[in-house]
Amino acid sequence: MPSDAPRLTDYASVTEYLYALKAGGMKFGIDRMQRLAEVLGYPERSYPVIHLAGTNGKGSVAAMLESILRAAGHRTGLYTSPHLVKLGERVQVDRHLLTEAEIVAYAAELKPAADKIGAQSADEHPTFFEFMTAMAFLQFQRQHVDVALVEVGMGGRLDATNVVQPEVSVITSIGLDHCAELGDTLEKIAREKGGIIKPGRPVVIGRLPPEAENAVREIAAARRAMVHSVREVFGENLSDYPATNLEGDYQRWNAATATLVARLLPEKLQPAEAAMARGLLQVNWPGRWQRAKIGGRDLILDASHNPEGALMLEQNLQRLIATTGRKPVIVTGALGEFRARALLDVVCRYAREIHLVTPHQARATPFEEMLAFVPIEFRPLVRRGTVAEIFPDAPHCAIGGPDDTVVVTGSIYLLGEVLERIEPGRGAGEGKLQDF
Repeated sequence: MPSDAPRLTDYASVTEYLYALKAGGMKFGIDRMQRLAEVLGYPERSYPVIHLAGTNGKGSVAAMLESILRAAGHRTGLYTSPHLVKLGERVQVDRHLLTEAEIVAYAAELKPAADKIGAQSADEHPTFFEFMTAMAFLQFQRQHVDVALVEVGMGGRLDATNVVQPEVSVITSIGLDHCAELGDTLEKIAREKGGIIKPGRPVVIGRLPPEAENAVREIAAARRAMVHSVREVFGENLSDYPATNLEGDYQRWNAATATLVARLLPEKLQPAEAAMARGLLQVNWPGRWQRAKIGGRDLILDASHNPEGALMLEQNLQRLIATTGRKPVIVTGALGEFRARALLDVVCRYAREIHLVTPHQARATPFEEMLAFVPIEFRPLVRRGTVAEIFPDAPHCAIGGPDDTVVVTGSIYLLGEVLERIEPGRGAGEGKLQDF
């Protein structure tokens, strides 16, 4: 960082510093993180870790495992990204967010170590995501967690979190997303995500396409890591899968994945079946077909930010219309053409009215581009909107009527902006630190 970087004396100066790091962009590779972990005394080695990768589902499975393990009486650490509203959501102990004061203290502690690592070259300075990963590792150590659930940021092989030595590695799903960074085929993406598999450590796989599963199994065989497949253990009949309070068939797959992971943990961590069942019915994971009431309307918030997610969205919309007998009003926005096309293909077929919103992110797809992906016959349904116009304050919604269901879907960053409006108790949003 430049010598005129702000002094880290309060939360405002820390967030500015972290934003400057984020503005430097993503840097793949684990060498910087390994050096940072070494300087800090390898805090991530002081507690058991479950490491989770996947195109979709890794956050839900992490939240399910956290709930299961806490129901079994364990103290849990949870590291996920990005955050919905507040930066501290990324690092939680027993679901208590990292506080602003803790973030200030950790940033001040980490900056000298990061500056030393980056003294020879700016490229060697730890990134924003590496800073947050280090904060998580330290917080989990100092709060004496019994187990940490660590979600990969992107990919796996070159992700900063891949310095951990997990009890179990988890690959929840493989789909086409982040293709520029991870590869343009399912096999290539699977090899990146399969990079979290460690020698001799078990790996649990969810529902993977055949070419992706073959790649993962090949990596596991080379590393003598036993593969445990949800399909092989639970079969194809969803009625045989564990129940969870999170809605959607795909969440039953995620619940089975979490259950299988829990069964593979060391004996001192292994929860009883009753704790697993109880934990799966108490999962707190906002933005995944999350239901609320606002302005007399039913509101559903659902992050469906890539083609695989759009397929899951379609299933849920079909079920919603079958239940209500009415098409919903849909608010949507996306990041990138690839994601926008897949999302709008589904939204157009199931919406009574479409409100296109551009999230406040540099990579967000502008209204004109989104509109171009809407077939001509559906364009009369489209409205241009903003989150502030649609949700003017916490108790009000300006679209739809009392009998309507309003579905907000697409980018997780859009959902964060909505949650900031309708749940003001979360505090002011920190959108500029959201992306990655």
